[in-house]
Amino acid sequence: MRSLDRIHDAGARGEAGARLMLVALCIVWGSTWPIMRIALDEVPPFTMRTTSTLVGAIVLFGLCFIMRRDLRVPGGKGWAHLFVAALLNVASFSVFSTFAQLGAATSRVAILAYTMPIWAVVLSWIFLRERPTGTQPVAIALCAAGLAILIYPLTAAGIPLGIVLALATGVSWAAGTVYLKWAQIDADPMAIAVWQVAISLFVIAACMLIFEGGPDFHAAHVGGVIATVLSGVLGTGIAYGLWFSIIQRLPAMTASLGVLGSPVIGVIASVLILGERPTGSDIVGFVLILAASAFVLFSRPNPAVTT
Repeated sequence: MRSLDRIHDAGARGEAGARLMLVALCIVWGSTWPIMRIALDEVPPFTMRTTSTLVGAIVLFGLCFIMRRDLRVPGGKGWAHLFVAALLNVASFSVFSTFAQLGAATSRVAILAYTMPIWAVVLSWIFLRERPTGTQPVAIALCAAGLAILIYPLTAAGIPLGIVLALATGVSWAAGTVYLKWAQIDADPMAIAVWQVAISLFVIAACMLIFEGGPDFHAAHVGGVIATVLSGVLGTGIAYGLWFSIIQRLPAMTASLGVLGSPVIGVIASVLILGERPTGSDIVGFVLILAASAFVLFSRPNPAVTT
């Protein structure tokens, strides 16, 4: 009995730690959005993303070295799963979110990219047989209501391409999250993170060579270069290290809903740093999404319910 109690306590501490990591991730990812916008004002999109992904990969490899993490991935099947996950989680997210910011306000892109939980809920239910439990249905309802309030005003004059790409960001990210949970790659979470970023680096760099002819910093000032590097350190290196550790410890649905605090922080940071001013409907939507995040982060853990 004592051994079972110790296992239970260890599991509870591990889940509590994962939830604290979710809070840290929300802060890191949220603050990265306006930093990316500053970088995009001076650096072409593929050059910016290639550079930030390279910096992020260096940070992740450095963390793995310091922490002495095992970077081995078992067999060709594991590498195939990593390649698919990298395309969905990192490469698509990086490209879609970058071009979305060129066609829409950063605050709105940050919010719409986090439709991810809605798609993750649907995909988790279909492929992982994870049904919403506890307060998760309330969180989903609040999230859906908040997003509807945010998106509806944009439909009057036709939805801009930037909004479509922001939604594509969320769908791709959700698919990658659920795919990783389904694939069950037998490797260290940090290894899963670092190799996905490394694979995506080659994909994004190839796009840079094709569409921009190589790295292009001719119009960049010191501020733009610093913002590009910071987006790599925070948004790619630290954030992906946290994220892939979290989804190894928590159900896909819980992890997906838990990051809903990120866009709220992103909006606040965009107001403070970029001078963007949200409308009344924006504020209502942001409050609903923040409430959804709180329901997930502070709810009592529930066992996964399957069908």
